[in-house]
Amino acid sequence: MANHKIGRTTEDIKRELTAIMRQVKDPRVADAFISIIRVEVTNDLSYCNVYISAMEGLERAKLALKGLKSASGYIRRELGNRLKLRHVPELIFHATDSIEYSANISRILNSLDIKEDDEDENLSDD
Repeated sequence: MANHKIGRTTEDIKRELTAIMRQVKDPRVADAFISIIRVEVTNDLSYCNVYISAMEGLERAKLALKGLKSASGYIRRELGNRLKLRHVPELIFHATDSIEYSANISRILNSLDIKEDDEDENLSDD
């Protein structure tokens, strides 16, 4: 039962963090196209690991990470105002390159240019 509550709280935190990050005025955050990839909350709700990624790559995500760390007090206060939690977890931000990685895989798959008709003919010849 407690695990279900942690999962629901994690989803609530992710949803609210996404909305709050749109309001952050720091140019390192506002000018970047960043996305929250994953949120992990400890069982006692004391820490929250937030994994972010930027479309421009890992270096841009690291720059946005510095802006998020400097705005963490504002973000935490807004999170406490939006969610009725007894204790608002301390936010720990991490940068990942998962958006850049998945975009690269998509480019590779699109460049393969596999013809479905040729494959069907090769299968029928066997």
